[in-house]
Amino acid sequence: QVQLVESGGGLVQAGGSLKLSCTAFGRTFDRNPVGWFRQAPGKDREFVSSMSWSDGVTRYADSVKGRFTLSRDNAKNAVNLQMDSLKPEDTAVYFCASKDGSTWAYWGQGTQVIVSS
Repeated sequence: QVQLVESGGGLVQAGGSLKLSCTAFGRTFDRNPVGWFRQAPGKDREFVSSMSWSDGVTRYADSVKGRFTLSRDNAKNAVNLQMDSLKPEDTAVYFCASKDGSTWAYWGQGTQVIVSS
């Protein structure tokens, strides 16, 4: 059984930083792409960042490029999303997901990020 657990959300002022972590149980991230998505109130869930070990490529949404950094912690079977220069529009529930084939098949429960102006 695959389980993804996010942590690290919270309240921060605009311009501040937060680090989100996603730990996997029941699968290893080094074999399956992992990604972060977010959903703001009243909006659709949107892509934030993803990492694929097969091609070594890390991708970012244009809205977070240059401010967010995705990295992995192999020892903990986790991935971290370092979020710097946060803006009020980054306020959302952030979800970690892992692919199975071409589908984002597994999702965490989400962690709330609130950026105050």
